[in-house]
Amino acid sequence: MKVVLAGAFGNLGAEILKCLVADGHEIVAADLKETKVEGCDGKYTFVAIDATNPETLKGLCEGADIVITTMGLTGASTRFTSYDIDYKGNMNLYEECKRAGVKKFNYISVISCDQPGAEEVPMLHAKYLVEEEIKKQPMEYVIYRPTGYFYDIAKVFKPYVDKGEMQLLKGYGHVKANVVDCPDFARFIVDHMNDTNVTYNVGGKETYNYEQMAAMCFDAAGKPLKIKWAPKWLFGILANLPKIKKAGKHDIILFSKWTLSHDLVGDTETGDKSFKEYIYNYFGNK
Repeated sequence: MKVVLAGAFGNLGAEILKCLVADGHEIVAADLKETKVEGCDGKYTFVAIDATNPETLKGLCEGADIVITTMGLTGASTRFTSYDIDYKGNMNLYEECKRAGVKKFNYISVISCDQPGAEEVPMLHAKYLVEEEIKKQPMEYVIYRPTGYFYDIAKVFKPYVDKGEMQLLKGYGHVKANVVDCPDFARFIVDHMNDTNVTYNVGGKETYNYEQMAAMCFDAAGKPLKIKWAPKWLFGILANLPKIKKAGKHDIILFSKWTLSHDLVGDTETGDKSFKEYIYNYFGNK
């Protein structure tokens, strides 16, 4: 089967690429630039693309049976917004899929993007717009909504652990999530890429609230837990500070505010990896 993987060299994309290679598919790996992925050398065709420029997508999907896209803005940017990448970029790709006669479009979205209030968070709303567009079209689709990844929690919590004080939203310490290991999620994506017109809310096998996660991280690092409780409204003010906007961090702060104040629990659990074990290995106190 010929599969086009857009966003092939991000964290998730690289794991999906490994799964596709392991399963013996014909793969076109597309991204801004190519990076080395262990075990994949010579087993795919690389195409450099810029999803904001439709001209770079021409011919990308010729002969493809399935297109999988992980494309989305995940960090601060002073050049692009989530609407530029997550929405317009993916819809540019979708139009190319239609032109090439691709039968199935598989989209990596995010959990809770369709919930009330999510329209005020660009990193959620842009993905929701893509979901709504592809559901209207005749092309078959699979939408995957992850809850978050093990490495995201570790990466976000690490500076606070290093500092010795965690910051959480006052009144929201009970908010919970069942984050999933990235390789496990990638395996789920590939195993279900032939499904038809379905949306999966995907999480891992362990569910914890954020206070429990913080306690776990601090204990793993051999440090006493100290939490500073910040009011939710403070994030709104912080996101709109001129220096924050100038640095392209506005959308990230709004997304962080959302994730720390809403349950993110996927009803489709996948993988055998333990989040607790991952955290204790990550912070090195076993």
